[in-house]
Amino acid sequence: MDHADKACELFAGGLNCAQSVFAAFSDVTGMDRELALRLSSSFGGGMGRLREVCGTCSAMFMIAGILYGTGYSFTHEDKTEHYKRIQELAARFKEKHETIICRELLKELSVTSSPEPEKRTEQYYKVRPCVRFVRTAAEILDSYIAENPPKYLNE
Repeated sequence: MDHADKACELFAGGLNCAQSVFAAFSDVTGMDRELALRLSSSFGGGMGRLREVCGTCSAMFMIAGILYGTGYSFTHEDKTEHYKRIQELAARFKEKHETIICRELLKELSVTSSPEPEKRTEQYYKVRPCVRFVRTAAEILDSYIAENPPKYLNE
């Protein structure tokens, strides 16, 4: 199963958007799945249902950080290059969906920023477009990784 299918399956199983993308790539990041789920749990619903940056994009950015990010030892150029990478991932998502902001992605629905998540019902999955965003983020990341293999994967 590819990462996009895995991410969609995780979302359909009740995980939030960020968890679905982030955990689907645990085979690439090397992160324990339970830790991956806990780490990404805060980013669903545009960061804790604040409806800010889409959780799928936050997951892409976190994965990019694991694979390409800077640690304690970095140059100004390294930091610039990484921010450029994040902006490119965001631009690829925007090409498909016009924005990376959750409330704008869900503008056709009457969403709230209430901390209580909506119940995952059959109706929820019928009207909620989030699975499309989950798939897009996973596909973008798979494509980016194929085009730019992380150094540690080649060792």
